[in-house]
Amino acid sequence: MTSTDRTPAVDEAAAFEQLGSVAFSEHSLHSVLQAVADLTKQVMPGSIEASISLLVADKATTVVYTGQLALDLDESQYGRGYGPCLHAASRGETVEVKDARTEARWSDYMANAVDRGSLSSLSLPLGDPANLGAGLNIYAREPAAFDEDSRRIGHRFARFAGIAVANMHAYESARERADHLQIALESRAVIDQAKGILIERYKLTSDEAFKMLAQASMAGNRKLRDVADHLVTTGELLVPPSRK
Repeated sequence: MTSTDRTPAVDEAAAFEQLGSVAFSEHSLHSVLQAVADLTKQVMPGSIEASISLLVADKATTVVYTGQLALDLDESQYGRGYGPCLHAASRGETVEVKDARTEARWSDYMANAVDRGSLSSLSLPLGDPANLGAGLNIYAREPAAFDEDSRRIGHRFARFAGIAVANMHAYESARERADHLQIALESRAVIDQAKGILIERYKLTSDEAFKMLAQASMAGNRKLRDVADHLVTTGELLVPPSRK
């Protein structure tokens, strides 16, 4: 069987249109990556399974996959610390294995791939590994499963998918920073309210009120924000320190 023996379920244009219509506010990074893997399986001709490897702090994990074959082969490489999918994700270089039975690189992994039923593969980086180490892995059950046209589709799809993933990653990072800023602003607001109560109650300066809150926080082994929130809500200063 060759890669042209199965007509793709989705053509290139339809796949790109689906990815291009993703609204980041309505999706997580995981759901975007799963869409990439699923569309890869549908767009690429031949009997294949796909996965996406993500490198975080030099630790590799398979975040999404279309079948057990892809997950098993990814994890086989992680256990060894090398292999085509790790090379693509960490180096930003495409790796094609035309026939695992005769491939000279990573010989012990190749033997495992043959045993599991994958005779060829294509590993494609998703963007610049300096920004986000990620690889799109395509495992085929036949040798030499990727002809010139399927390689072109794979490269084009990986570039497009890489942009979508990078944008989603940037969006989630920005949203996380905004959430942290909001929490910080809310914490500052409740602390200022608590200081105001202490200033009025004990005729303190702003610095003295903050010191009282800090002392109560340390004495009660509680977060400063929690002490302030309790004071604002109940009027009670938890574990009030003695004033000198």
